[in-house]
Amino acid sequence: MTKIDIISDPICPWCYIGKTRLDRALEVNPSHNFIIEWHPFQLNPTMPSEGMDRREYLEAKFGGQDGAMKVYGQIDQVARETGLDVNFAGIKRTPNTIDAHRLIHWAGIDGKQNAVVDRLFKAYFKEGRDISDHSVLVRIASAAGMDADATRILLKSDADTDDIRARDTDARRKGIQGVPAFVVANEYVVQGAQPMETWNNIIQEITENNA
Repeated sequence: MTKIDIISDPICPWCYIGKTRLDRALEVNPSHNFIIEWHPFQLNPTMPSEGMDRREYLEAKFGGQDGAMKVYGQIDQVARETGLDVNFAGIKRTPNTIDAHRLIHWAGIDGKQNAVVDRLFKAYFKEGRDISDHSVLVRIASAAGMDADATRILLKSDADTDDIRARDTDARRKGIQGVPAFVVANEYVVQGAQPMETWNNIIQEITENNA
């Protein structure tokens, strides 16, 4: 098996786009032997635990309303060209994602990471849900086949919080400054939401080399 480690944040639109493109490339190469593991990276590691108004956040980050509209207008266009039905207007708050990352970690233990990551992206970008809200995270976990009661108990605790932060710090120490970042076979780093054609080439080359 060939492993793809994906460093990502569930509120990163480029991560959503990048995952969609990779998924489609894997679908058209059904003989692939790739497995995927997700790793934490917080776009906003100092975000208050309650999050903040998304409009205020974007305008502060991109230098005002015009800057925010320009950046997200471009992202919206790429997302729709990728076939994603995003609803940026429906997102009211930018959340702290530490608990979402904890859920992704626990989903990995249960073998349900991709299902949980999919649901986190859709909950945030399509449904405008606050993915720092424990009730939202428990519903996502349950829909992916995880134990809802166990997830609720874990979320109320500090379980794995320090580990998630340490892994985020380690990714930055290794040179990851933006996401998504894909580490293929623990050897090649692919940065950004690459086109499906790029992934096709990578998958086919590695498949041929491993034949």
